[in-house]
Amino acid sequence: MKSKPELVARKGWSGFKVSTMGKSKQTGNHKSDKKKNISKTWKTKRRTKDLDQIHSDMKPETAAKLLHQEVDFDVTGCAQHYCLHCARYFVDMKALKEHFKTKVHKKRLKQLREEPYTQAEAERAAGMGSYIPPKIIEVKTQPVEEDMD
Repeated sequence: MKSKPELVARKGWSGFKVSTMGKSKQTGNHKSDKKKNISKTWKTKRRTKDLDQIHSDMKPETAAKLLHQEVDFDVTGCAQHYCLHCARYFVDMKALKEHFKTKVHKKRLKQLREEPYTQAEAERAAGMGSYIPPKIIEVKTQPVEEDMD
């Protein structure tokens, strides 16, 4: 009577017994490599304007243009409901007013109180002049104009 052939094992380079039959256990375990940079992708996709860019948008000439934009169907709310301080578009006036009451908006107003960082301030910090602390600017929520459509 023939006996079953036994599984032949040999010692591998690491000293452990390695099977010469069957599929390797490591196959298909490299799928997680593609997911490593997903957080960076989402951060850049949802990125908003920096504070110094928002400060330049808050100047009266630019603010008027941003608050009274032409209808654009590619943007949320047809570009009619825009929060100047957060650089965000909203679906309707109700959503914009609710946003003004949120912690996110109030926090952004607090961040915008400090005047933007300039090259002159960088030079003073590097020792090319005397240090002058940044000024505090009063920032209020933008006025809301309700249209009767």
